[in-house]
Amino acid sequence: MKVELINIGFGNIVAANRIIAIVSPESAPIKRIIQEARDRGMLIDATYGRRTRAVVITDSDHIILSAVQPETVSQRLGDDE
Repeated sequence: MKVELINIGFGNIVAANRIIAIVSPESAPIKRIIQEARDRGMLIDATYGRRTRAVVITDSDHIILSAVQPETVSQRLGDDE
């Protein structure tokens, strides 16, 4: 089984087959998901101190913050297929 990797910005890479959703961080439910992941130790901040623009939700319950727009990450995901 070949593992496809997606660049989520600044050289950070995520396994494409583990991604469930790529969402914007503005809504209250997503902010709640981020806070719950932080409390459980399941949050990965890949923004390098920049503004969070995309939230990647994985099947392992990890939440990954990215400084790249959700549309850009989605396009990179589509380019690999």
